[in-house]
Amino acid sequence: SVLLSRPPILTRDLTPFEKAYFLYQKRLNERLAMPFSRYFYYQKGTPGDVDWKRKIKDRLTPARDIGVYNAYAKEGWNDELVVGAKESEPEEQVEALLRDAEVEVAQGEDGVEVKKEVIAKPMSRVTEADRVGDVRSLDRLLQRTLYLVVRKGDGRWWFPSDGLVGRESLHTAAERVLVQAGGVNMNTWIVGNIPLGHYVRNYSAPAIAKDKSHEIRGEKYFFMKGRIMAGQANLKDNNQGLTDFQWLAKNELENVLLPRDWSAIRNMLAER
Repeated sequence: SVLLSRPPILTRDLTPFEKAYFLYQKRLNERLAMPFSRYFYYQKGTPGDVDWKRKIKDRLTPARDIGVYNAYAKEGWNDELVVGAKESEPEEQVEALLRDAEVEVAQGEDGVEVKKEVIAKPMSRVTEADRVGDVRSLDRLLQRTLYLVVRKGDGRWWFPSDGLVGRESLHTAAERVLVQAGGVNMNTWIVGNIPLGHYVRNYSAPAIAKDKSHEIRGEKYFFMKGRIMAGQANLKDNNQGLTDFQWLAKNELENVLLPRDWSAIRNMLAER
């Protein structure tokens, strides 16, 4: 069986304590590190110098993302936030940086009309797939590890898997399983030759093999770690009777796997 995953693309969201701590450090640095004179950056009387003087009146400090705070006034020591303040929120800091980056440009012969240049905003950490709940998309839960699970013909959700053929190795078998189950449009990498773990799943009643030569009393799974680099699963031409697939995080897998299956593999999965 293959634990094929898409690793996190973004760093996780900060906790409230971390947000407050980082803003406190920024304000502390602003108070302790004496900045250069503005004339080090802007020649006196230039448009850049005029724009600087206009903006410094609003934010009171050279730093653009620490809120209205004057590090050199009598109240400069008071650099902590009150409960509920938004200055430590990353979204508020991004908006402050964008507002500060706006440049007013005078147009026309008399320079009366003033227009602000549009600043490109960074992309949201929440994607369209997150908003619509598309569990087939790889562009969701960018802060989490996603695992590929497929639905077998009996309706059971499980990881792509198949029996060994001949004397093939686990590594070779894992590569074959991904092609047979998910198609050739996935660029994947099987990490190493040693499985992450194994799981013995006993049947409630023995099953007869396809060739009727013996009874099958259960299955033993060896889990190989895999990564998807590009592409997407396509079950159109699969030869295992698979009917659907999903990309799910660890906490979501608990809701679709059978309880005994979940109990066996949960410690093999990444927390985020």
